Amino acid sequence: MARKVRNSALESRSARLKLQVRRKPYPGSSLARGVSLLYRRNRKTGAWIVKASDGHGAYWTKRIADADDFADANGKDVLTFFQAQDAAKQLARGDGDGLSAAPITVHEALNDYKRDLEARSANPYNADSPRVHLTAALLAKPVQLLTTSELRRWRDGLLGQIKPATINRLARCLCAALEQARQHDERIQNRQSWEVGLASLPDAQEARNVILTDQEARDFVARAYALDDKLGLLTETLAVTGARPSQAVRLRVGDLDAHPVRPKLSMPKSGKGGGRNRAKKKHERYSVPITTALATKLKEAAKGRAADAPLLVQSDGTQWGDNPGQRYHRQIDKVVIAIGRDPAEVTTYALRHSSIVRALLLNVPIRLVASLHNTSVAMIERTYSKYITEHSDEISRRALLQYEPSVGDNIVALAS
Repeated sequence: MARKVRNSALESRSARLKLQVRRKPYPGSSLARGVSLLYRRNRKTGAWIVKASDGHGAYWTKRIADADDFADANGKDVLTFFQAQDAAKQLARGDGDGLSAAPITVHEALNDYKRDLEARSANPYNADSPRVHLTAALLAKPVQLLTTSELRRWRDGLLGQIKPATINRLARCLCAALEQARQHDERIQNRQSWEVGLASLPDAQEARNVILTDQEARDFVARAYALDDKLGLLTETLAVTGARPSQAVRLRVGDLDAHPVRPKLSMPKSGKGGGRNRAKKKHERYSVPITTALATKLKEAAKGRAADAPLLVQSDGTQWGDNPGQRYHRQIDKVVIAIGRDPAEVTTYALRHSSIVRALLLNVPIRLVASLHNTSVAMIERTYSKYITEHSDEISRRALLQYEPSVGDNIVALAS
């Protein structure tokens, strides 16, 4: 039987009612290392509060239940002093019913989420990115103690530092980590805190779909080759196929069909929209035509290598990894500057956007464009309609009625 801690000032109803009403809790009994029971004397019913160490030099507190100052204890929301001790230890340390030893913190929730992403062959960056912007206090706080107001303050505090669309992405990643923690710990009952506090900022979907002219795209590839042959080969593959960088770097030697007339690649699908079947989806392939010039370069790069070896590698022979942008972004910035564009606006994704718009303007059926770029018709219509209109001026003008009255035409006034 667990040892009960005695405290003459708190363990009896009559003793507690002699205490002065005040906001600050009365220090209670130390129940274990880093765990204490406190009591707040209110005008009406008092409250039991647990205070526990977060393991990082700070403490968290949480109200457990009402004290039995006026009502009899029921073992649930009204507790005696000794019942409150048991509840405090259970909350702080767990009781062996599958709960974690202590309430999971935001820091730990992100760690767990990262492990889950890795297990599902998803991008662990989604768990790392929010951590960079979270404060030390928020990272150390138990998930079950998060409030709507503090999460909203954190979200709004990022305004002016990063773009609203980026804030929304960070918030979605953090929400996913917190929701996973809730699903694994029944003590977490404050789901509304992040659903409301981290709600998406309105009008933040400012698409950065920069469209390059064909000559700019050629210059982009040429500048990349000038910096590094392997970067150039990756860039040309992106420009020709319109694939996402994360897809292209997963190409294998066996995915290349270097047909002399109709070469193609078996492009790995993106994990987007894959849910918990993301790993299975990323193993699927779809056929993408490529130019004979690119096929020749890829065939040369693949010479003497096994069919399951990466097709596109870095100059030192290592793989680009799950986040290739982290490895080439400085070089791509130089490329973008060299072609006279702003690296804050233009990234390698501009090659994908340009590929989609180019196909649409050349009257490739939208269903086929969607399939070749591993996306949906709805996504293309929603994302690229504006750019299609802006870049289709020359084609649209061919359909305009050209009216030029002949010299000497009789002009007859219409009756009013």
